[in-house]
Amino acid sequence: MTKKGTLNLHFDLSINRNALGSYTVSATDSSGRSIDPERLSSFLFFNNEQAMYGLLATTDEKGVHLNTNDFIQVFSGKTHPFATFGGSASEDEDHLTALREAANVLSETDFWHHVEMDAGKIRFDEDKLNLSVFTSMILHDAIREKIEASGMRMEQLPALLPHLREFGWPGESVSNMPMRVAFRLTEPDAETDTEWLLETVVVSERGTHWTPAVRKMNADIADALPAKWKDYADEISEKQSEMVSFLRSIEVEPGNRFLSMPMSDPEVRIFIQEDLPVFQSFGFPVILPAWLKSVTESKMRVRTSASVQSYRAAAGLDEVLSFDWNFSLAGKEIDKDSFQKLVDENREYIRSGDEWFHIDPLWLKRIRELMEQADSGEWTVKDLLFQEIPEEIIPIDDDEESDDPLLAFSMKQSLRDYVDMISNKHGLPDAGVPANLKAELRPYQIEGYNWLVFMREYNFGACLADDMGLGKTIQLISYLLNIHARPETVAPSLIICPTSVLGNWQKEIERFAPTLVVHTHYGPSRAKDEEFEKLVAERKPDVILSTYGTVTQDDETLGGTVFASITLDEAQNIKNMQTKQSRAIRKLHGDHQIALTGTPIENRLSELWAIFDFIHKGYFGSFRTFTDQFIIPIERDDSELEKRKLRAKIRPFLLRRTKNDPDLQLNLPKKLEQNEYCPLTTEQAALYESFIEDTKFKLDTLTGFERKGLILKMLSRLKQLCNHPGLFLKEPHAPAAQMLERSVKLNRIVSMAADIAANGEQCLIFTQYIGMGQLIRQCLSELHDIDVPFLSGSMPKGQRDHLVEAFQAGEFPIFILSLKAGGTGLNLTGANHVLHADRWWNPAVENQATDRAYRIGQTKFVHVHKFVTVGTIEEKIDKMLTEKAALSADLIQSSQWLTELSDTELDDLLSFER
Repeated sequence: MTKKGTLNLHFDLSINRNALGSYTVSATDSSGRSIDPERLSSFLFFNNEQAMYGLLATTDEKGVHLNTNDFIQVFSGKTHPFATFGGSASEDEDHLTALREAANVLSETDFWHHVEMDAGKIRFDEDKLNLSVFTSMILHDAIREKIEASGMRMEQLPALLPHLREFGWPGESVSNMPMRVAFRLTEPDAETDTEWLLETVVVSERGTHWTPAVRKMNADIADALPAKWKDYADEISEKQSEMVSFLRSIEVEPGNRFLSMPMSDPEVRIFIQEDLPVFQSFGFPVILPAWLKSVTESKMRVRTSASVQSYRAAAGLDEVLSFDWNFSLAGKEIDKDSFQKLVDENREYIRSGDEWFHIDPLWLKRIRELMEQADSGEWTVKDLLFQEIPEEIIPIDDDEESDDPLLAFSMKQSLRDYVDMISNKHGLPDAGVPANLKAELRPYQIEGYNWLVFMREYNFGACLADDMGLGKTIQLISYLLNIHARPETVAPSLIICPTSVLGNWQKEIERFAPTLVVHTHYGPSRAKDEEFEKLVAERKPDVILSTYGTVTQDDETLGGTVFASITLDEAQNIKNMQTKQSRAIRKLHGDHQIALTGTPIENRLSELWAIFDFIHKGYFGSFRTFTDQFIIPIERDDSELEKRKLRAKIRPFLLRRTKNDPDLQLNLPKKLEQNEYCPLTTEQAALYESFIEDTKFKLDTLTGFERKGLILKMLSRLKQLCNHPGLFLKEPHAPAAQMLERSVKLNRIVSMAADIAANGEQCLIFTQYIGMGQLIRQCLSELHDIDVPFLSGSMPKGQRDHLVEAFQAGEFPIFILSLKAGGTGLNLTGANHVLHADRWWNPAVENQATDRAYRIGQTKFVHVHKFVTVGTIEEKIDKMLTEKAALSADLIQSSQWLTELSDTELDDLLSFER
């Protein structure tokens, strides 16, 4: 036992190393149970702030993915106080021994003295370092990663070694100086001088540049510095020496004076070409003349305009794009041959008159490759529309040019109009509403149906993400009637949905498309394996209905069929890509994949990847690629550029309309949402403060996965306490009058619901907790003689369907529903009041629940009441949700995990304001 009663944990690691030196690590505990990769990462990255202690680590079902330096850092410095690591097998133990040895060797101050380059390979002084072959290999990988991460090349290592031996790896030492040491290059005074000046300057915290007075130019650094900086003289001298060691353009005699060296034009060229990239790679500041700095950023421009030869309605998607290229340097047009010469000569710095221009040779090479691909006719209108050509050639937004000033892309107006038509889903080829459809489609529903058929014709998956209640079901049924009327369609279509709406699908298809043959694959007596194949062959169903749970269990049975189409209803069910359910569904085979959801993103962008990996596999590449390109820039850095790129990439695959869209002409009644604020009782406040203090103490002892779990558990307990102290204390129910006295919120909910019923209206009451639902039900029954049904996840499907029909028929005025069981798939337009007894930290879940009443068919004003306890996490979460609304608008719907809050934000969330 460790202090405070925490058990020591031991993990046996299985280590797989690929050819490039990266690792995949999985683990089992002392009982032989597999460890969740996210939990394992929190222990491996215990002391790694850069990886946010494991939160930014890449994990999947195989394990935790690390590069060599990440793995070495696990065994560097402070070790985890509660965890130890061993190898699952002897080779794993050997690997761990080598990693620990590598960590110790790298920490030695004289390590680089024992490193040499020999015939392009790194060699170590084996006698001095006493390394095993395994450890040498690991150190080689670690050095290679460091070189590549800094933007350098391996062949540059011999030139770096003298510096590394004297100063160590740049950037690894931490400085506490209140200033920075920089080099400054000053151009010559044309009238009096022909030489440039390279000098050391000290940059203050305010950004001002300091150099020694002329009379102190030859003085020691300590004597030349002003009094306020003299204590830092040694550090300044050390930093200057470190930077001087990188200079190749000029020779500098060692000394303890501030650098002030004249430079000729040839030396300046070498400095810019060779020294400057090294300084930039390692983060050493270099101050250039303003005009030189600006031209080093962007003087070469390429413009291209795309067009096609003809347009033939939908067939135009296969038209090859033709490109017209134009080039300019410093505002002067240059021809294509001159551009090609720049590329062939691998030019980087070009002088035009009295000016120098910097051009990235790698960028030039990339543009040449793109030109060759484009001019060879590799790209079509279809590639352009679905973002399957390099992003340099894709306009990020129809109304904006790319932020990259080096490449501007435009489309001829005729091509732009054509792409706009398809991208915006207006004016698509008319698929013809099926004659067997027993319903009249609204105009926007016809557009959605045409779009689904169009996407099928061109083998693109589709995500129909209309708001709840806008008729995703009828649009899909129309699509199914279309494809199953075709003689070439032999295989059935598969619809996967939550169990709670399985009956809805049966009834809707029977009502609107009675000609479709439907088979329900669900329940203990369902056909499996050969029996399933025989059933499909004999009955020839058009549609097979099943549930997420059933498909997960029967993935092998269903995996043997190539379905005409596979549709996921409430597709957010596969948002967690690592679950067995999500993996099983993404392995199914279909000619066309469709996702139906009102919330394509509920919490994180990883959910968007999971849905798109189902509807159009491989579109976003691997999850690791998607993380690097979009998740990190958007969720961590809030990058507007990457948001625009992501919107551009998902837009062709995503059709989303909202109830607030005036173009839909829905004529829905208005909806008013308001918070109902309730104070805590004295009893609740005392329990609240006590529980918070106890939890804060526990949080300080945990990190990673355990801390995250405790936060979630704590939030749930606090919300139960906000509802009623009896729920928090797990007490049996007392008489209703006594229970009301202990919670203002319960009292308000019961009295409001009773008033609504007395006025002849109907209401829905949503709660996350079974105990709260039972308590509300008891109080309404005892005090107001109202018998209120409670729909929870344990209620049988037949009883659920009966209660929904009875409520819609007005047979009872109040309906209590658990948030998860009743939040999706139900039509409850009989209600014109919605009461949220407790707040969920994901607004998409609350909105789904509200949309049980606020949907097509609703003719009354809908009043939504959200109960919030003052001064508690409920009020603070409500404010946070308001602040996150901007991101929700930017990328469909999104919110941030509360478990990822910073310590400061978490402290604010846990503070109690009476």
